[in-house]
Amino acid sequence: MNRIERESAARRIMERTPPSVPPELYAEVVRRGGRMLRRRTAAVRLMWLLLFAATVTFVVWALLVQPWVEPPSETTPPLTRW
Repeated sequence: MNRIERESAARRIMERTPPSVPPELYAEVVRRGGRMLRRRTAAVRLMWLLLFAATVTFVVWALLVQPWVEPPSETTPPLTRW
């Protein structure tokens, strides 16, 4: 069987048999699905917040420390007569 035949066979099986899900199970599934959706949304928002905070922290650090500037030389020879 190729992919199209398998899909059509699966569709025929699903259309032939009515779903046998108990009605009290539906409410539980909806409740759990809603909770999972809220948790996922909260996790995504937390990740974006952490990414934003890390970006702001890095920018502030880079502006204060200026790592691209060469540090001044601390070992210079003493200047004597010319």
